[in-house]
Amino acid sequence: MTEKKDEGTATAPDDSDDLGDHPVPDGGDPTADLDGPPTADARVVVAQGTFDVLHPGHLHYFREAAAMGDWLVVIIARRSNVTHKDPPVVPDRQRREMVAGLGPVDEAVLGHPEDIFVPIERIRPEVIALGHDQHHDPDAIRAELDRRGIDCAVERASAREPRFEGELLSTNDIVERILSERGD
Repeated sequence: MTEKKDEGTATAPDDSDDLGDHPVPDGGDPTADLDGPPTADARVVVAQGTFDVLHPGHLHYFREAAAMGDWLVVIIARRSNVTHKDPPVVPDRQRREMVAGLGPVDEAVLGHPEDIFVPIERIRPEVIALGHDQHHDPDAIRAELDRRGIDCAVERASAREPRFEGELLSTNDIVERILSERGD
């Protein structure tokens, strides 16, 4: 993955129109800056999610997804697209940058502002790896992939078991702990 230069520019609170320091004009192609796998025969895997507050469960998910292939691309949901739970607190661009910096991740990209399958059409992965607790219906995803002519397996990663008492493996648990220990 190429390293992106931080120009320190101010952005909108949700950064929904930005991919790193490369603007996505008019809701354009958020995958335009992807480098792609190192070889044409590399098995590409896509993981996706919100990744608001990173925790060991996310790292477990990325490690499992990376093990399903040779090149892991993570699609970070835009704040405007998160409707199944509270919207993320951390800006889109910052979440993308944090995910991109993790070892198992080869590339990270913000999702499309309107159609979650647009990046999948452009990336053409061999596998979509779902997180163990993600709300997506694998059969519905397979049906939409078939409808769009994309030959892609859909796999679900396993849950990460706590390794010590009190380990926090969900963003909600982290937020609840912060509020209970530091809230007013």
